[in-house]
Formats: sequence, C-alpha cells, structure tokens
Amino acid sequence: MADRKSYHHGNLRQALVEATAALIEELGSQAFTMSEAARRAGVSPAAPYRHFKGRDDLIEEVARLGFLEFTERLDMAFDDGHPRTLTAFLRMGQAYLDFARERPGYYMAMFESGISIAGNAELSQASEKAQGVLLRAAEALASRLPESQRPPARMVANHVWAMSHGVVELFSRGRPGRRAPVEPAEMLESGVIIYLRGLGLIPDD
Repeated sequence: MADRKSYHHGNLRQALVEATAALIEELGSQAFTMSEAARRAGVSPAAPYRHFKGRDDLIEEVARLGFLEFTERLDMAFDDGHPRTLTAFLRMGQAYLDFARERPGYYMAMFESGISIAGNAELSQASEKAQGVLLRAAEALASRLPESQRPPARMVANHVWAMSHGVVELFSRGRPGRRAPVEPAEMLESGVIIYLRGLGLIPDD
C-alpha cells in the first residue's frame, strides 16, 4: 500500500533520495543496501529499481541534488559581491560549513562516497555549477588588481574549496566531541584571509 501510494503521487524517487541521505549520514555510503533504503522510504524492495539501476546510481542522485542545493547556498551567500567583495567571499565559507553541518548525508554523498563524478554527466554538471560560483567570486576578488598581477582564479577557487573541506573534516561536520580552541568558522576565515593576503588579493592593513 505504501509502495503504491508513494509511486502514485510521484514521491517515490524523492523519498528514496531522502532515505538514502539519512542512511549515509548514519551508516556511511557503503554500509547500507537498496533494500534498506526501500524499507526506510516505506516501499517494497523492488520499488527503487523503477528509478535507479543500483545503489551507486541512487547515491549519485543524492550527490547531484546535494550539489544543486549547495550551489544555491553559495550563490545566495556571495550575493554578487554585496556589500563588499571580500565580505561576500568570506560569507561563502560560512555557507560551506553550514551545508556540511545541516546536510551531512548529502555532503558525504558528494565528497566521501567514492562515486565517479566525471562518469555521470548530470552529476558533473551540478558539481561544476558549485565550483563556478566560487570561481566567479575569486575573479571578482582579483578584479581590483592589474590583469598581469592576478593569480589564476581557478587556483584560488580550488585552494579555498580544499581549505573549506579540510575544516569540515577536522571538525567532523559539527559532531559533538572535544571542544576545539577555535570555532570552525573562525579557523576557516582566518586561514582564507592569510591565503588571500599572501596572494595580494586583500591589502595588508
């Protein structure tokens, strides 16, 4: 009955995605089966195969939707560089940390599941959209410098992305534990400022 109801209302696909994100958060990306995802979604073991070829296909969809939401959050945080480009750039760091803390199952599917992003065109496109926001922000930050003195925007974007990911992993996506001497946001912001200042993208004073 639950299977027919979910399928009839077009909710089956989304229900499976949400169930899978919850399972990834609880158990990790490799520690659950399709039948467990189906049970969590309240459908029969065969129901997921109406939409997904297997577990990897399902995880890839979780990651794709995660990247789309992630892109929206980054874009809203940057807000076309208002009111100041640096302030907006740093806001994206907080948005990155917030997403990792609030949507851990999606974040883990995106970055820790071992799926091949390049092997899925729609997933690759979603990932590129997220990277594109950071790339545009890096270009905006460098626009005040003469063109010959601007560091490669993609390099800056990739380094800041890696720094953000490192802070997330260091603080285990906000899970309770021994309190660190600094907050994740403070660590990320200070690290990014030091990095950008070293590249001449923000003044020393």
